[in-house]
Order: sequence, then structure tokens, then C-alpha cells
Amino acid sequence: MTSLSETTASTVVSALRAAGCVFAEDEAELILAAARTPDELAAMVDRRAAGQPLEHVLGWAEFHGLRILVEPGVFVPRRRTEFLVGQALAQAPGASVVVDLCCGSGAVGAALAAALGDVELHAADIDPAAVACARRNIAPYGGHAHTGDLFDALPAALRGRTGILAANVPYVPSGEVGLLPAEAREHEPLVALDGGGDGLDVLRRVAAGAREWLAPGGCLLVETSEHQAEDAVRAVRHAGLTTRLAVSEELYANVVIGVRAA
Repeated sequence: MTSLSETTASTVVSALRAAGCVFAEDEAELILAAARTPDELAAMVDRRAAGQPLEHVLGWAEFHGLRILVEPGVFVPRRRTEFLVGQALAQAPGASVVVDLCCGSGAVGAALAAALGDVELHAADIDPAAVACARRNIAPYGGHAHTGDLFDALPAALRGRTGILAANVPYVPSGEVGLLPAEAREHEPLVALDGGGDGLDVLRRVAAGAREWLAPGGCLLVETSEHQAEDAVRAVRHAGLTTRLAVSEELYANVVIGVRAA
């Protein structure tokens, strides 16, 4: 059996480049560092060349300075969502109760808890696989993971107590899901991508229920796209929250922030 030390990076780079990986050199470095045996290396390269997300191949994603565990079939946290985390910390730096709704891997909740310190953290998702993954990521912060449809998943005791309600909702219009990169549409759950006819079905439901769960001065943060932003702001404002839009051109991120009056 050939040892890993004898397997050159150029061989892996070539295989990844041939499969269409744009950042083949960077990905090869990560895969080589993660593989423990030649057989494992070969399997990882084959999985990546077949189109699986790099994060699923590695088993983790870097997010807001943390290494977040990401299992196959679970939504991969996007770097642009780090902007949502930053906006939440700026809006509510003293939050003591944090809810990560539509949590996926729990990356947002983990990042917020890591930055805020001693908080009561809850994460919820309708997908049991996502909840199982999130539970592992928020465990170091004493977090609680719940399975269910949006607010139905949360303990009733959280009503009126939530300082930060982060909801990275699915917002791809149903008719555009087929246009997503194969990595997303073939390897991530549809429920984490499809936001309904105009992409805002879940966002509207979250906005409509948010005020009941927020503490006075608490904030809701939802990610959306540039062309949906105006309608998303309108939905959150209609729910009785003081609303603004935060934009990062660098990260192509749009976050609607709604605050319950103190």
C-alpha cells in the first residue's frame, strides 16, 4: 500500500481539476490533511470528483472562526451568513437567550454562543438529520436542539424572552431550485433551499410569529437575496417590528433586521 507521504499533492490537484473544481489546489491541501490512509484519501477524492460538497467530504465547514461539523445530507453553512451573525452581535451584544431557527448544522447558533459567552441557546429545524448535526455543534455551549416546524419546535417558555432570533430561512423560489449548482440541488435537502413560489413563504411565516417570541428590544434576523429584499422588509415591518435592511456587497449578503419595541 502506498503511504500518504508518497502521494503527491499534484496528483490530487490534477484529479480535482479534471473534475472541474475551480479551487483544486486549496481543496487538495484540505483533503490531504484530513485523510488518514491512502484508501481514505482515494475515497475522498472520488467523492469530491463526483460532485459532493467539499464540506461533506471533509466532514466540517469553517464558519465565523469555528469548525462546524457538517454531515452528508445537511445544508452547508455559507460564508455570507457570517454577515448575519455580525449584524446580530452588533444589534444585541447583551442577548442572553438565542434561538437559531431553520438551524441546519447549527452554525449560526454556535457562532453566536461562542461570541456572546454565557447564553441560553436553542436551535430548531424541521429536518431530523439537521437537528442531529446541530445538536453536536451546539453541545459545547450547552445548547438545546429541537425538531419541528418553525416555532412549533420551541419550548413555550421562550415566548417573550428571545434576545436574538436568527432565521436563515430557505429563500430560493421553487422554480429556480433547478438552476442551483449541482452540489446544492443534489446533495443538500430541498427543505433547506426551496422557499416557495417567490422564495419568501418561510420568511413570511417566521416574520408573522416572531414578535410573540422576542423579548422587548429583541431582534429577528433573516437572510434574503437582493431582489427579494424589498418584499422581505415589508413582511417583517408588517409583523409589527421596527425594520431595516443590512447589506454586505463583499459577501453578497442581505439581512433583514426587525426589532421589537422595548
